[in-house]
Amino acid sequence: MTETDRNIDVHAPPDEYYSESPAVRTPAVQRSRSRNYQRVRQQFSEYQPETSDDADADRIPGQPAGPRRHTVRRRGSVDDRTMHPRRFLVDIDRIEKQVLEQEDTDGDFQITVEDSGPKTLKVPTASSGGYRTFEIRGTYMLSNLLQEMALARDCGLSQVVIDEDRLSENPVNRLSRMIRTTFWNGLVRCMDESGIQAVCADPKNSTPDCPPIIYVPYDDQPAYEYYKGVARDLSNLNIQVVRLPKDITPRYVNSINEKSGILSLAADVSYDANGRLVYQPLPFVVPGGRFNEMYGWDSYFSALGLLVDGRYQLAKNMVDHFAYEIVHYGKILNANRSYYLTRSQPPFMTDMIIKVFEALPNNSDIEKERNHEWLRKSLDAAISEYFNVWMSEPRYHAGTGLSRYYTTGYGMPPETESSHFDHTVEPFAKRLGVSVEDYKKLYSHEKIHEPELDEYFVHDRAVRESGHDTSYRLERRCANLATVDLNTLLYKYEVDFADTLDEHFDGHFDWSGGRETTAAEWRVRAETRRKSIDKYLWNEQKGLYFDYDVVLGEQSVYESVTAFWALWAGCATPAQARRLVDVGCRKFEVKGGLVSGTEESRGVISLERPNRQWDYPYGWAPHQIVAWYGMYNYGFGDVARRFAYRWLFTITQAFVDFNGTVAEKLDVVNMTHRFQVEYGNVGVDFKMVPREGF
Repeated sequence: MTETDRNIDVHAPPDEYYSESPAVRTPAVQRSRSRNYQRVRQQFSEYQPETSDDADADRIPGQPAGPRRHTVRRRGSVDDRTMHPRRFLVDIDRIEKQVLEQEDTDGDFQITVEDSGPKTLKVPTASSGGYRTFEIRGTYMLSNLLQEMALARDCGLSQVVIDEDRLSENPVNRLSRMIRTTFWNGLVRCMDESGIQAVCADPKNSTPDCPPIIYVPYDDQPAYEYYKGVARDLSNLNIQVVRLPKDITPRYVNSINEKSGILSLAADVSYDANGRLVYQPLPFVVPGGRFNEMYGWDSYFSALGLLVDGRYQLAKNMVDHFAYEIVHYGKILNANRSYYLTRSQPPFMTDMIIKVFEALPNNSDIEKERNHEWLRKSLDAAISEYFNVWMSEPRYHAGTGLSRYYTTGYGMPPETESSHFDHTVEPFAKRLGVSVEDYKKLYSHEKIHEPELDEYFVHDRAVRESGHDTSYRLERRCANLATVDLNTLLYKYEVDFADTLDEHFDGHFDWSGGRETTAAEWRVRAETRRKSIDKYLWNEQKGLYFDYDVVLGEQSVYESVTAFWALWAGCATPAQARRLVDVGCRKFEVKGGLVSGTEESRGVISLERPNRQWDYPYGWAPHQIVAWYGMYNYGFGDVARRFAYRWLFTITQAFVDFNGTVAEKLDVVNMTHRFQVEYGNVGVDFKMVPREGF
């Protein structure tokens, strides 16, 4: 692969993308290897929804029909174009100062509905050479003006001509365009020399007592040589390059918690004609602007968007990074940081592999052969992850045949704020007669042993491995739970392995783990897991799937929207699906999308029992997207579209009213991103213009 080929879609979308119709670019994202999925997709490709202006169009199944209402035609975001579209001649310094002084009344360098300015500004027109002015009105247009000036300033301009159409652009089109042309580029990271400098500037990567550290697998000599060279070239940063041991034990990981660092990822490795190493780290995408490391399940959902926008190389790189982590670190990591070496995340790799494989160019025999080899290597890594992580102790529970989130780390998770566990530790410190800080040091260094705290942190780390950190659904019991989400994901792995082996490897695959595996074996595994899911997780009386406590031997009573994941994976029967959709819509569908869980399950909130970010009333993109695909899987396309509309409307509303904000999570009950909850809300803190969103 040439350098041009490798980077064509990493730093900007291909030019031809903009003339490509949505119908051409989306099938690879919408297809799945599940035969049931393909059958249902065929049915829905022939279905065209009827338009309706009555109240039933927005009615939740199970609720009575409302009164008919008249259709109200609302004014669009873009007026009809005239023969001479208006353009503005903007002196950036002067107009920016005027906008902020007049309109930014709360001083946050954003123009939002919460500002109390007049929301109108006269701006010079380009056709008059700046002599005449025209009034720009409203929060949305003024915030877009502020954003366009900031983007022009980024390009080194002091003056810019801005089309009125750009300021009044349909917000859905504008958000899609900004994701495509700006946000992705702002979220790209790379472990090359330039990227390492950004990593070193991240406060997570160094402390006054410890310089930046890059950890490299014991058997990756090219990576070690490359990063030793980077350390020499950037000697002012005092970077240390450390080889990890062959056997990365939990005790070793605990021993380096106070010397945390970044972990190397995959690269294109070759040698030039003189035998010199050519090492090119592969770019990847992070979930939000404050991150510099690649995360686990976030990467799957990012990859879906990258493929829609034609950025298949970035999505492929992220699969390659996952495979590298499995080979060298034993698992797909929570993120590529040293203190995550004992912790994984929800497994989406097989579906990610399939979708990327379908998007790769295959116009020549060479490309087809290269793609097939990539599929083989990626699938081999995923099979290793399946057996060595999810089907091994302590995560696999033989009594039920199900799996659970269960990490092998020691002590307190070091990535949290220093005071995060003070309230938990305080009673034990008082009992021992030492300060909280001294107790935390003694406990972390294994100088004291406290079984009650040990159990607490086993569950706390498991919650973080689940990706749902935190939620009262999982608190103080996560490692005991065979969860719906994890086991439906593993069912999907088993079905994907069977289908891919049948379609691309004649039903047989030589796994690097030392034996041949067959499609027939994977179908047996999938059916076995489906029966266990039915036995332990499905509740016929309540019409929902529930997590199962393997220690207590009973189902949890927490009602979680992850029940819909069974539809995404395809492990529900048609009767179960109908019941689940009927019950689930009534419990989880709210005005702004799907809520994480029910208010009743969450319980009463108080100062002593604060809200958790993965509970009611919050909604997250992964829950929405999995549910949409699940609904389509079983023929509930109308429900899927309604779910999607609610969520996308909520996102767009925040984008319009709050200066282009794209937030990490949303209060879908109250339709807002403005709330106080643990860990804040990534994507809302920026000046002038959002450059990456979340």
